[in-house]
Amino acid sequence: MYVVGDVHGHLSELIRALHVAELCDEEGHWIGGEAELWFLGDFVDRGPDGVGVIDLVMRLGDEAAEAGGSVSSLIGNHEVLLLGMYRFGDEQVPDSLGPRSFARSWLLNGGLRSDQDRLTDEHVEWLTSRPVLKLRDDHLLMHSDTVAYLEWGASIEEVNESVRQVLKGDDLVDWWECWRKMTTRYAFRGPQGPEIADELLATLGGSKIVHGHSVIADQLGVPPDQIDGPLVYADDKVLAIDAGLYSGGPCLVVPLPYREA
Repeated sequence: MYVVGDVHGHLSELIRALHVAELCDEEGHWIGGEAELWFLGDFVDRGPDGVGVIDLVMRLGDEAAEAGGSVSSLIGNHEVLLLGMYRFGDEQVPDSLGPRSFARSWLLNGGLRSDQDRLTDEHVEWLTSRPVLKLRDDHLLMHSDTVAYLEWGASIEEVNESVRQVLKGDDLVDWWECWRKMTTRYAFRGPQGPEIADELLATLGGSKIVHGHSVIADQLGVPPDQIDGPLVYADDKVLAIDAGLYSGGPCLVVPLPYREA
């Protein structure tokens, strides 16, 4: 099994990394056979071709299934932002203390008009059907390194269904809260990190958390181009895989279970 973190519209870099991992050919077609590949969300914003990344992942899902493999994905906070902009635009969030809208946040967080213009009903249906959590081979896959997911339920099934209902609905406040919760981060850092990770795993299952969202270089205080692999932390209970592709880091395709060199 392999996992990929935040791609943020960098289609050519993603194809190159998947080719190096022998999961795709140079044109981006599946050659991974029966391998299993999971994307942890944030396909869009900050890079030139977010919708192109979505199209690739959707197509790879079909190609992998024909070969006996699988390509699946979670939804990240930037997909919620993209869809919120698509659905609500500049409509102000009710009862907010200042000017808040999906359009404003989308622009501030690297939204591209070209992605909005190319979104289709098929893209929207596919994105809103993605889970936010998945347990695979004792690994708890999640986009954001946050415990805010538990505000939607006490099991993976409850959380996924709660978010799915939000994204199928038209309540701007619920959408905004979904975006806000999924932007929180760093729950597993610091001296209490291992304990918090243990509590989350005890509730949702698994023995190791795997997440994107928080750039490894930011956590280590180094330039992104110095990152060459994922970060194991919180007493080996958590694996961070976002190497900051949009800011000059590599696109990591990480095999699970991961073993440090």
